[in-house]
Amino acid sequence: MLNVENLIVTVGDREILRGVDLSVGAGEFHVIMGPNGSGKSTLALTIAGHPRYEIKKGRITFNGEDITKLPPDERVKRGIMLAFQHPEEVEGVRIMEFLQQVLAEVKGMDMVEAYDRIVETAKELWFKEEDLMRYVNVGFSGGERKRFEILQALLLEPKLLILDEPDSGVDVDSLSVISRKIEELHERGTAVLLITHYGRILGHLDPSRFRVHVMREGRIVLERGGEFVREIEEKGFQKIFEECGCDE
Repeated sequence: MLNVENLIVTVGDREILRGVDLSVGAGEFHVIMGPNGSGKSTLALTIAGHPRYEIKKGRITFNGEDITKLPPDERVKRGIMLAFQHPEEVEGVRIMEFLQQVLAEVKGMDMVEAYDRIVETAKELWFKEEDLMRYVNVGFSGGERKRFEILQALLLEPKLLILDEPDSGVDVDSLSVISRKIEELHERGTAVLLITHYGRILGHLDPSRFRVHVMREGRIVLERGGEFVREIEEKGFQKIFEECGCDE
């Protein structure tokens, strides 16, 4: 489904991704880990089409189509969704109105059908109906912002969900419900690409579900099964790199 081939990406004069190769099949679950500055979020944002990141070499294909030069909205229409690490506040735009418009454009729902679907799904993520009248992310806690990202994913049911640090700034209770809903989306057929610095959220997920890819200095240098997360937690990235010869 998703294929990233020899991707080299820059921001300004700085090269961040230095030849990344990654394949995510339909319905698969992959995790990208690595130390700060290794290129994890850059990879996520580049796949989603963020204009700040310039692809110097390589390509991205999705379901056989070259999407390397497609704008973000066209990637969304094809079924790619990015849940942001730092979701922004949107003053003046109410959650309900925003979600109704998105469901109308992407799913073809009328406003009444969309309203009912939103209210019903929001309850699963602890949002009351009156919460949906608030402005998008304005005054939200970290946990509320991340739960709102997952709410959008549950409503849109993307083919590929990219989660950029879904556990950052999240309380324990929110982390638990977010983890359950990620697994639910995966069970419903959504492919998942989860970006994380450490294994906090992965402790809430079944390790048999996913493969782990470890990045270092703009490259993927290791791929292992989900159980490898425990070894990373015990040893740390530097020791892992030394043992595999990836620090050279």
